Amino acid sequence: MMGGMAGLEGMEQPRPRSEPAAAGRGIPGADRDQAPAPRRPVSATPEPAGDPALGEVRLPSRPQSAGIARRLTAAVLLKQWSLTPQLAEHAVLLVSELVGNAVRHTGARTFGLRMLRRRGWIRIEVRDPSRGLPCLMPVQETDLSGRGLFLVDTLSERWGVDLLPRGKTTWFEMRIADR
Repeated sequence: MMGGMAGLEGMEQPRPRSEPAAAGRGIPGADRDQAPAPRRPVSATPEPAGDPALGEVRLPSRPQSAGIARRLTAAVLLKQWSLTPQLAEHAVLLVSELVGNAVRHTGARTFGLRMLRRRGWIRIEVRDPSRGLPCLMPVQETDLSGRGLFLVDTLSERWGVDLLPRGKTTWFEMRIADR
């Protein structure tokens, strides 16, 4: 694990209950095949290999990456963690905003996405190499842009920015009902 654990002291990442190799793939017997599945050319499928619940997933800093980040978020919250569709919808919206900020305002080539779960909470982080701080703008109902952090502030329990030696992590946390 590289750095970037700022502000996470005392946060434990829960261990998956099932075998991580086969978890959540939904393909019976896939783990028994020895030969790896053929890879399509990168241009045809920008989807990264990686699970943001296990470690940071790096994505290219392009507008299309927001869609990938949304799909990864929905997959983790709905399939792996079995959270409610309403919570997943809000988290997906907030991820979209944080990724949008990272892509539009930092000039970075890549950004990182990571998801953590602990008792009663989820935390989603977007890390980028810029130390420029996002600011919460006052918004009017009629404003079409500049609403990102207003939404994050409204839909999450808490959020913040941790400055790192190189860059920052923008994060939000939401309460969840542990079944």
